[in-house]
Amino acid sequence: MVKPRALVVAAPASGSGKTTVATGLIGALHARGTAVAPFKVGPDYIDPGYHALAAGRPGRNLDPVLVGEERIGPLVRYGARGAEIAVVEGVMGLFDGRLSDGFGSSAQIAAVLGAPVLLVVDCRGQSQSLAALLRGFRDHDPRVRIGGVVLNRVGSPRHEAVLREAAAAVGVPVLGVLPRAAELAVPSRHLGLVTAVEHGSAAVAAVRAMTELVARHVDLDAVVRLAEPLPAGPVWDPAAEVGAPVAGEPVIAVAGGPAFTFGYAEHVELLTAAGAAVATVDPLHDEALPVGTTALVLPGGFPEEHADRLAENAPLRAAVRELAASGAPVHAECAGLLYLCRDLGGAPMCGVLPASAAMAPRLTLGYREATAATDSAAFRRGQLVSGHEFHRCGLDRRAGDAPAWSWPGAEPEGFVQGGVHASFLHLHPAGVPEAIARFVASAASVAA
Repeated sequence: MVKPRALVVAAPASGSGKTTVATGLIGALHARGTAVAPFKVGPDYIDPGYHALAAGRPGRNLDPVLVGEERIGPLVRYGARGAEIAVVEGVMGLFDGRLSDGFGSSAQIAAVLGAPVLLVVDCRGQSQSLAALLRGFRDHDPRVRIGGVVLNRVGSPRHEAVLREAAAAVGVPVLGVLPRAAELAVPSRHLGLVTAVEHGSAAVAAVRAMTELVARHVDLDAVVRLAEPLPAGPVWDPAAEVGAPVAGEPVIAVAGGPAFTFGYAEHVELLTAAGAAVATVDPLHDEALPVGTTALVLPGGFPEEHADRLAENAPLRAAVRELAASGAPVHAECAGLLYLCRDLGGAPMCGVLPASAAMAPRLTLGYREATAATDSAAFRRGQLVSGHEFHRCGLDRRAGDAPAWSWPGAEPEGFVQGGVHASFLHLHPAGVPEAIARFVASAASVAA
């Protein structure tokens, strides 16, 4: 079996074009027959959707804050099974992570994997200054190797020549030069890019354009040579994480479709390993829950962009309300929380929770070290977790009588109500496998 190689595509700052380069690189390698395993650093749910289109296999997230640094290598080796190369797209600037200490940065992931960095630099407005920039990034952290640079948004042949001279002066190879290309624009909104699922055929066209751009202007053979073999070590195993599967194969419905796109591939893998039969439900189209549903997972997404259509599907809203009233386990994160409210921006939702939701004036964003405030179908009271908030909606009440979470510097948050656990907090399931096992066991007890 061929041992996968790996490299990290990073940048000095957000907006430099690393998503274009990473997605295009994944697509260009895949198009010529190379099996590529795509990864994204951080709690980003959007870029992995474009990676998946380019690679023909799931895009996966790597976030040491949410899963622990010790799981990063095993998760990469698991996600890269059968692949020849793992392409890891970074987050923000190369050394940017958690605001307090930089933990969770692209540099940390590169160091853990022993993977070289392909640095994407937005070259607009600079020439010889590129040498100082590359020298600084090359020397900042001895654990991180800058193996090459892609010059992005280069304006002319003369501009390219000067930039190449600057890179050569520092000894950093130029592996690609991308001209300014307005055709690669992807629609964005208040939380970032529009998801690949929502963007449909336009997302496919955007990925095709990125692929063609990179194939024309990046030395793919040099990039492959740059990648280093993944270090040997344990491989993440969902079955080992959750323990023995429950009996009865309870049916757990997981919301999907354009309104519920914020999920992790490992979630379904853990649910299945714990003994569940996972079925997908699209609240924009399906008027009933899957036959035999005994539990429901409502992940994050953009329900505020689809509120009217969600409201129009009254049969499914009633089915969700009835399932929750029966005491069945329901786990809802962010978008799922909004869907369970009385209304969202005036549009009726499921009416499970005694709260109304609406767009807020400010974005809420950041990692949270939280404690489970109430026993629930998934979490034990007092359990500590690392989560992430990422939303532009708010509720008219922050928590129910039995809150879901508490964390320092904030009032308790979320709702535990019967079998329902609903909150704005996003968790990575690989970081809380015991909660997945507990949730599936709760579903099995309902089924029994």
